[in-house]
Amino acid sequence: MKKIYANATEALDGVLTDGMMIAAGGFGLCGIPELLLEAIKESGTQDLTFASNNAGVDDFGIGILLQTKQVKKMISSYVGENAEFMRQYLAGELELEFNPQGTLAERMRAGGAGIPGFYTKTGVGTVIAEGKEHKDFNGETYIMEEGIFADLAIVKAWKADDTGNLIFRKTARNFNVPAATCGKICVAEVEEIVPRGSLDPDQIHLPGIYVHRIIQGDHEKRIEQRTTRKKEDA
Repeated sequence: MKKIYANATEALDGVLTDGMMIAAGGFGLCGIPELLLEAIKESGTQDLTFASNNAGVDDFGIGILLQTKQVKKMISSYVGENAEFMRQYLAGELELEFNPQGTLAERMRAGGAGIPGFYTKTGVGTVIAEGKEHKDFNGETYIMEEGIFADLAIVKAWKADDTGNLIFRKTARNFNVPAATCGKICVAEVEEIVPRGSLDPDQIHLPGIYVHRIIQGDHEKRIEQRTTRKKEDA
């Protein structure tokens, strides 16, 4: 089965449809599938629902799709760095489903494991719990959350082989693994594709069985918040 494609546009050919749900990896601007997001923008696909930790910033990440009004709904846990996101939400132009960060990660993981729902204490007694089933276990109240089953998963990894085995680098591992597993189709962009058999099996973070298409590309790797301190005098 061919998994390696020449570029993001080719890798998404025949996959994108209006109204689909996309699970996107990344945390802030770390480990986001920036090339695939750009290709989605260029495709003009509309009415998209994104399950992602955040929406990037105004001109990078999912933020570029907010600028073109291609996103109908966000399922996220943090949206604080995107002014256009805030404007669209307050204007009633964008739907938002807030999830606690751990709940969002578990909803993706559950979908990847074929689990339709699970109970958690997180969010009990808050607006997160409104409209959700409540159940008591051993005297404690829990709410039910549904697993996320996405039409497409897009992720960014450090290395891959031609079978789709992926290794993520440090913090970029974040939401990429659960996002990758919960998509009916998973497309991964990587920094390097290495020969089959050259990856240590014990170091593989995501088995190739979850990955359907791969591209290699150059990445900008922006820093979302740069904090420095003055050099102390010797």
